[in-house]
Amino acid sequence: MTAPTAASTAAAGCAAPDQAAPLPAGLDLERETVITGVVRSAEGEAVPGAYVRLLDSTGEFTAEVVTSPAGQFRFFAAPGAWTLRALSRQGNGDTTVTAGRGINEVAVTVTD
Repeated sequence: MTAPTAASTAAAGCAAPDQAAPLPAGLDLERETVITGVVRSAEGEAVPGAYVRLLDSTGEFTAEVVTSPAGQFRFFAAPGAWTLRALSRQGNGDTTVTAGRGINEVAVTVTD
């Protein structure tokens, strides 16, 4: 038996979705809360491959995704207060957001 490849694991639904993909068709933004954005360096460059963690209002870990080649990330969450923590080779950074229904755009800057 051979080990699954990254492509076969993604096809089986075990990997994080493509962060740069369009939102799913038929998504009801009056009922859903989407937190989306870009991780950037202090110089303003997109940071690909950064780990972005979604922390709830008490600081508890909720989810994690890896940014796209353009530094993009996306979470589907409940309305409320959230912290986004980006971890990368260029540095780390946090930002907070009070997310409501619909699309909530956020930028996270990482520094040394």
